[in-house]
Amino acid sequence: MTDLSGKLQRLETSLPWKPELIDASTDQGRERLGVLLESGEVRSVRDDYEEQLREHFALLNPTLVFSPDFEARFVAHRERIGMPLWQHGRWAYFPWRAALTHVLEDQAYQAVRTSRNRNLITEEEQKRFAGATVGIAGLSVGNSVALAIVLQGGANRIRLADFDRLALSNINRVRSSAAEFGSNKAEMTARQIYELNPYAEVELFTDGLTAENAAGFFEGPPRLDIVIDEIDNLAVKCLLREHAKRLRLPVVMAADNGDDGVVDIERYDLDPETPFFHGRMGDVSYEKLKGLDKLSTGRLIAKHVGPDTVALRMWASLFEIGKTIVSWPQLGGAAVLNGAAVAYCVRAIACGLPLEGNRALISLDEKLIPGYGDPDQREERLRKGSGYAKMFGV
Repeated sequence: MTDLSGKLQRLETSLPWKPELIDASTDQGRERLGVLLESGEVRSVRDDYEEQLREHFALLNPTLVFSPDFEARFVAHRERIGMPLWQHGRWAYFPWRAALTHVLEDQAYQAVRTSRNRNLITEEEQKRFAGATVGIAGLSVGNSVALAIVLQGGANRIRLADFDRLALSNINRVRSSAAEFGSNKAEMTARQIYELNPYAEVELFTDGLTAENAAGFFEGPPRLDIVIDEIDNLAVKCLLREHAKRLRLPVVMAADNGDDGVVDIERYDLDPETPFFHGRMGDVSYEKLKGLDKLSTGRLIAKHVGPDTVALRMWASLFEIGKTIVSWPQLGGAAVLNGAAVAYCVRAIACGLPLEGNRALISLDEKLIPGYGDPDQREERLRKGSGYAKMFGV
């Protein structure tokens, strides 16, 4: 009988995470396409290029869109290209999908991809948002952050740091699939980014953010404009802030709180004397917090979020760590909510728009639970929350 176990082990490999862009207008590009198609490495081909070209033509000529001769005008435009359409634009080969896709060239691709943002995001804001270099450390909630930024056409240059690998227990909150189990989270997120924007520039730090690589993560080149903190390790959170303060970079962080989110903004770019975590954890540093255990981490995070802010079900869960559960609970909806909130902050900072400089609570409970803001319900939450905090030593 065939040794299936041995065969499976031999075939198990790390997936590529970066696409290949091919210019079929050149001899070299056409040769590369031929090699790929003959190799058997391509199992699907998608050529929707004419529709992309039509969308771009409409974008450049909005007054013609509802004109009866729009299609004739587009056909004339298409014929002026002067080469077969299959040679125009670029072909993007995604090796992890064994897929080949025909796409517009970079500038046109980005214009069409972000065209429905106008004028919720102005043209000038879109350029500044796309031009920002963003670093994201921690890719659980950070995965939602990255995708929310890229979906809106932000941060064509992104640096991702995470040493962790995707596990079954992660996919209640990380947008991925069983096909990615065991994949490094940074590599997994890079694949998702490139499928949205094959022209992105993604740099990976698959050892996570460390004292040894932090300078490269922050300073590149190019140097980061904004850093996102979604790391679990509190000591490394301090390390991140030490570099952000030194380089005067803004830090945005979001924490799950049951169904809700807590977004913290530290503008070291505006005031480098801003205390870490706005002083909510006291006098902390990388050296002081190295080696902190999971329970102590939970206690400090509860202190940071605030005894009056922590959701009651979250409080109750903290007492069960190591008894009936193995870690603090997190929900997929909260991860998506935080991703959207942090992307909003990144766009505001990149574009110089007004933004809260300290903390914002993003509460679905407040908006959707009847009577949530009534005095009696608020008093009951405060009473229970204070009791939990006292028991937990916060």
